[in-house]
Amino acid sequence: MRTDANDASGAFEVIPAVDIQDGEVVQLVQGERGTEKTYGEPVEAARRWIDAGAETLHLVDLDGAFEGERANADAIDAVIDAVDVPTQLGGGIRTADDAIDLLERGVDRVILGTAAVENPEIVAEISEAHPDSVVVSLDAKDGEVVVEGWTEGAGISPVEAAERYDDLGAAAILFTNVDVEGQLEGVATEPVRELVEATDIPVIASGGVATLEDVRALEDAGAAAVVVGSALYEGKFTLNEAQAAIDGDE
Repeated sequence: MRTDANDASGAFEVIPAVDIQDGEVVQLVQGERGTEKTYGEPVEAARRWIDAGAETLHLVDLDGAFEGERANADAIDAVIDAVDVPTQLGGGIRTADDAIDLLERGVDRVILGTAAVENPEIVAEISEAHPDSVVVSLDAKDGEVVVEGWTEGAGISPVEAAERYDDLGAAAILFTNVDVEGQLEGVATEPVRELVEATDIPVIASGGVATLEDVRALEDAGAAAVVVGSALYEGKFTLNEAQAAIDGDE
């Protein structure tokens, strides 16, 4: 079962984020440790979003992203065992073997950031074994792709990076604008639009969503889906309201 974000129907999807640090759901501001706000236990959060109508869950091992190795495996395994919707997982996945193990464990898609930026061929290696299973995460700060938990610049723009993956089997690009991430102050649509126009790979947008208008703006910019965290956890709008907004019901 695969996420609808890249379905042939082209339906835009709102995907709730379940970011995990020290075994708890948190949201960070601009990806910086020490800025986190905690939102409880991962399985409870996941079930909450599924009950609200989520068709896909976005899982991130934040400790893994910072440390370079998965640190919340038990919490993530518990979520995967508890849910019956597709999941995409990122954070600390550094090798093809790690990715394939997770896919065989039950994750539907793996999200590769640092590993894919430093070694693009890993995308082809994983995709050969599990087609349509790799989401390449391109996180940008000041127009530059950043890696290692958003702490190091990669010396390349998102558009330049995306061009590498067109022929490597990537199922989607997850584009996170770190400049606006977690601040609940709105989205920047132009970087998303530029990325959408530069690649044939579907783009999932993330970062800065605060209102239903932000969700609509990312859809209008050509994104295939949007990952939403803080706005949902803080009750800025409900998942049902977001889905209604993109369905034209609001």
